Parts: sequence; C-alpha cells; structure tokens
Amino acid sequence: MKKVVIIGGGFAGLNLAKKLSKSTSHQVTLVDQHNYHFFPPLLYQVGTAFIEASNIIYPFRKMFHNQNTRFFMGVLKELLPEQHKVVTDNGTLDYDILVLAMGTETNFFGNDRIKEHALPMKSIDDSLRMRNHILLQLEKAVRSDQDIDKKRLSSIVIAGGGPTGVELAGMMAEMGSHIIKKDYPEAKSGLGKIYLVDGLQTLLAPMSDKSQAEAIKVLKNLGVEIMLGKLVQNYDGQVVSLSDGTEIEAATLIWASGVIAREVPGLPKEAIGKGRRILVDAFNQVEGLKGVYAIGDQCMQLSDAAFTNGHPQLAQVAIQQGDLLGENLSAVDHGKPMKAFKYNDKGSMAIIAKFKAVVDLPKGFFRGFFAWLVWLFIHIIPIAGFRNKAKLAFNWLWSFITNDPTLRLIIRPDEEVEKKY
Repeated sequence: MKKVVIIGGGFAGLNLAKKLSKSTSHQVTLVDQHNYHFFPPLLYQVGTAFIEASNIIYPFRKMFHNQNTRFFMGVLKELLPEQHKVVTDNGTLDYDILVLAMGTETNFFGNDRIKEHALPMKSIDDSLRMRNHILLQLEKAVRSDQDIDKKRLSSIVIAGGGPTGVELAGMMAEMGSHIIKKDYPEAKSGLGKIYLVDGLQTLLAPMSDKSQAEAIKVLKNLGVEIMLGKLVQNYDGQVVSLSDGTEIEAATLIWASGVIAREVPGLPKEAIGKGRRILVDAFNQVEGLKGVYAIGDQCMQLSDAAFTNGHPQLAQVAIQQGDLLGENLSAVDHGKPMKAFKYNDKGSMAIIAKFKAVVDLPKGFFRGFFAWLVWLFIHIIPIAGFRNKAKLAFNWLWSFITNDPTLRLIIRPDEEVEKKY
C-alpha cells in the first residue's frame, strides 16, 4: 500500500482523507497540531460567547474509526523531498505521496506591535482567548469609577471589513444591545463603542454591491462605527492608531485583516508564490516535486481559466480540491488519467446580525431572514458528527429566541501547568 501523508486536518485535508478512507491501495496518515477538526466559519461565535467550542469540533481519532486512516499529532518542522520524509516535532514520517493542506495563519504584515497586542481569529485557542479577554475588560469597566476608563475598557476595534470582521461586529453589537444591560446593571452609561475599520471604501469587498450596501446599513443601525479608507497602523494595548491620524482608546483590537499561507521549510523557493502560497499545476502537484501535492488555502493554482490569479481562499475551494485529489489518486492506481481541477463557484454568503444575512449566487442575490436561514442551514450541514449538529441547532435556536446565550464564562487555564504537558 502507498503511504499517503496529509499535513493538515482542515477542510482540504479532511475531505481528501475521507475520499481515501476505503481505499485498498493507500495507507493514509493525517498529521495535525490539534487532535480535532474544527469549523472555522463559526469561530467568531465561540469568541463572542454565543456557542460552545465543543459544538464546532470533532476528534480525528473518533472520526477515523474502522477506516484505513491513522492520526498523528504533530507540527511540520521540515520537508525532506529527496528522502521522501517529513520531520515533525514528534518524529519523522516516510511517505510515497505527500499532501500539504496546512491552510493559513494570521498576517500582521510585519507589524510586531500589533502582533503583540491584537487578538487574531484563526483557531479555537484564539476564540477562547478573545472570549476571556472581552469579558475580563467588561468586568474591569464596571468596576471603574471613571467614565473615560469605562469607555476604553469596553471599546472594541475590529480591523478588517471582510466576512469575519462584519460577522464579529454584528454579533458584538447584538450582544451590546441585548445582553450587556442585563449582565452588567452597574454600567447604566459610559460604555464604549464597536469600531469596524477597513482600508477599502466598502465592506465585504469580494461580494456584490448589494451585499456591501446591506452590510453597511445593518451595522450602522446596530450602532457600529464604520471607518472606511483607513488602516490600523499601530496598537499599544490601549490606543489604536489609524493611517489618517485618528486615535481610538480601546482595550481590545481584533485583527481580521489578512492571512498568509503557512510556511513549509524544505520547499524550493521557485515553488513559492504570492502570499507564501505554494504553486501547483492543474492536478495540485507542487511545481518541480513529483509526488508532493498542495491543496486548499495553502496552494496557488493558475491553470484554471476562470481564476488565472489563483482561487479565493474559501472553504468550498478546499473541499473541492480535497475531493478531486482523492479521486485522482485512486484513478492513477486503476490506470486512469487525472482530471484537472476547475472550481465550481456556488456563491458566497455572510451573516450580519440576528435574522440578517446576505447571499450572493452566480445568478442572483437575496438578503434578510431567508438569507439568514440559508446561512444557518449551510453552516450546520458540514459540522462533523450528528450530535454536534443537533447541539448546535438547539443552542442557536434557544439563544436567538431568548437573546441570552448562557456561555459568558471566563475560563483561564494555568499556562505554566499547561507547558509541562
């Protein structure tokens, strides 16, 4: 059996592993730094204390019961293509076929000050850290007897007006409207604002003009301060400095302003493209490396005639590439040719607030409550595990009806004890 090593258990890597799970000619090893798969589109709801982290995660080992797929917990340290080996922090693995599906990480564009103080939104750890931080600042705010401190501690700046930034702003504005007054009766006045900052002149830049206009209208009605055509240039943990000289006193800066592909030490320089994405051919094979493939957000494929500058870094692209590569690897074993990848764009969507969403389809647009229901349905279907789907649906329904999710918990692990393990 051919040894297939997949680095990364996101949408791309997991869908590939599922495609090969019943193969009699492939022994699959999935490598990931976490022992669970999680659903990134809903991280912001964990970070805003709307749903539990357990609703959107599922253990790899449970997922692979009775399959030919094995799980290996580790972080890629180096690729040794000449020896057909990958070095991880927990040992070395041999491979016949290697698939890189490690996704992206937060891009701070070289600004160390922002990196030190801002809160990213790329992992379960990030979302729980955000939840703890925001709730702690609110506790400090209500204890303060100075209005200026109350406003600074409870003000939140979100850098990045894409879907993540818009969804975060909407959820936090809803939280401010329905929850803050009930949870913090001491704070009758003097609490701060939510600011959404983007360097472009609109929100939801990849989406249609109608979606952009709807997002701006809904967020403004919720009281979000939208600041367009401005960049966040500095942050010291207390004051956010913008490119036009504006300064905002805020104890929280959430960074949703860009990503960069994860680095793979050992790849030839000529295989690396813009945004550190790995250049691949029409079959997702890495340029110049036989038997090494890259899929999902980490790769850049220029052969698709409809996307000559590379595909958007979206879940649907990752899922489709993982599925097709699995079919192609099986086809090769049966003496059949591989199929070139062509992305089937099914549209995009974003939730803005309660019962408010926008959906762009290849031949249409709709918004409002029906769009929100579609968003809800689409985001439950891919969640791993029936129990998770049922829990998530119930929790969502209850939280939306009552306007009072009950997860506003500050849980802080002892980091010193954690390091020992």
